[in-house]
Order: sequence, then structure tokens, then C-alpha cells
Amino acid sequence: MAFYRGRGHSGHGADHSHHHGFGGNDHYHELRNASKRSLFAAFVLIVGYMLAEVIGGILSGSLALLADAGHMLTDAASIGLAMAAMQFAERPVSPERTFGYHRLEILAALLNALTLWLIAAWIIFEAYHRFTSVPEVKGGLMLAIGAIGLGVNIAAAWILHGSSKHSINVEGAFQHVMADLLGSVGVVISGILIWAFDWWLADPVVSIVISILILLSSWRLLARAVHVLLEGAPEHIDVSYLCRKMEEVEDVAQIHDIHVWTISPGNEALTAHVLIDLDYPDNLEALLRRLRDIAFHDFGIGHITLQLETSQEKCTENHRIN
Repeated sequence: MAFYRGRGHSGHGADHSHHHGFGGNDHYHELRNASKRSLFAAFVLIVGYMLAEVIGGILSGSLALLADAGHMLTDAASIGLAMAAMQFAERPVSPERTFGYHRLEILAALLNALTLWLIAAWIIFEAYHRFTSVPEVKGGLMLAIGAIGLGVNIAAAWILHGSSKHSINVEGAFQHVMADLLGSVGVVISGILIWAFDWWLADPVVSIVISILILLSSWRLLARAVHVLLEGAPEHIDVSYLCRKMEEVEDVAQIHDIHVWTISPGNEALTAHVLIDLDYPDNLEALLRRLRDIAFHDFGIGHITLQLETSQEKCTENHRIN
């Protein structure tokens, strides 16, 4: 770890330290490599089936099948975007990009969420027109292709599920696949209704239900991406509790001007001003080490910057977290 000691607002030390990832640098890279492998395996599955679904949708005349195929195309694009973002994020930092390109993963997740909403809007629009002019649909072919697609989407979702817990970028691709899985379920249901009862309206009805489910499932992803871009505190970190833990350290009077945010999945940052007693002995490194250990070991924060002060008189940023 790097340690830097400088001069603060009132002549005391500042600590700038960086730990790579929640569980260490090796664990962080292990998770990223596992995510890459999961994304690539899901990409191969989805692209292969998407081609078969496009052909089946044209031959059967099914909107639900074509809509699902179109969504699988965006799945492939979203997974490709996620892989590209992860690869690009590994570029080294520079004077112009002091945090590197890690935020590209968040932007990819945001783009994936917005794409899901556009897809849902397109399906609803097309379904509306099918209510006024109901075409004949070949239910048997639609059912067969939909059943195969359901199996493919279950496999892809299973591959991505583990990695989605550690990366909002992978979660974006996972949400696309889950929406596709719902679409495949809808295709199977409408295929059964058309094949068994000749109820062709099942196709647009199920398409609308699929769209609503897509909107609901993608909302959390969109909210998380926006929260990160707005520099919100990570969900797993209680900032008030973090302040209290630091203030329990002997000779620490108050923690203020604290900021905790996510740079990229699994890579959180902290900055704070630490008000210490006036008569504190000049052994600042030991104090900074104790505070840093609390942030890293108890809360999993990897990038830590602490500014020590003996007075708030010249501190321009003085807000307090209760």
C-alpha cells in the first residue's frame, strides 16, 4: 500500500492510501476474470440461438418470437458492451484520468438499462397494432422455438448469476438475459394457447406482459447505475456507523466532511476530515493507521484519504453526518 504524509488545513498529517478491492488485489482480479469468462460463455449461447429465433419468427409470423429475437440481439450487444467496458477499464490511470476508466462499467450498465426500456416500448407499440389487425401465427413452430429459447436463456442466466453479484456491469447483461428468459416463457405460453385454441390474440397480450416485466426488472439496475453516477454512498456501507466507529478511536474528537462513493464495482473510496485533540502527541501515523484499518477491514473501502485537523476554524467544508 502507498502511504503519504503531508500538511493539512491546520498543519497536521494527511493520509492517502489505496487497497485494491474488498478482499485484496488477487481476489479482485479473480472476480473480474470470472466475470469475463461468464460474459463470453453467455455471449456464445445467445448469439447462436438468436439466429435460429429470427428465422423461426419469420417463418411462424410470431411477433412475440421476433420481439424475443430482437431482445436477444440487444442481449448480445449488451454483453459485448459489458466485455468491452471491462477490458477498457483495465487501462492504466493518467494525469487526465486519475481514476482510470473504471466508470465505463457503470455507463455500460446505465446504457443497458435504458436499452431495456426502449425495447419494452417498441414491443408495446407493435402489440397495439396487432390488436387492431390480428395476423395468423403458426403456434406449433412458435412453441418449439420458444421452448428451446427458454432452455438457452436459463443456461445463460445461470452462467451470469454468480458474477452479477460482484459487478453492476455484469448485472446489466444479466438483467437483459432475465428479461429474455421472461420473453421465452411468454413465447411458450402464447404458443400453447395459439396451438391448442387458435387464440391468436395471445401473441400481443403476452408481448405486453413481457414488456411490463422487463420494465420492472430493469428499474433496480437503472436506479443503481444512477446512484453510483450521483456519487451516492454504497448500499452496503452505513456512513453514520462508520463515523461512530472512527470517533471511538482515542483522541479523535469528530469526523466531518466525510464522502463515501463507488468508483467501480468493488472499488469504494472515502475522504474525511478528522478533528483530533489539541494535545495529541505527534505520532500521527499510528492514528491514521488505526482509522484506515477501520475503513478497510470493517467496511471494505479500498481508496482512503484522511485529513487530520486540530481546529475547524479554517475548514471550508464542515458538514457533519449524523
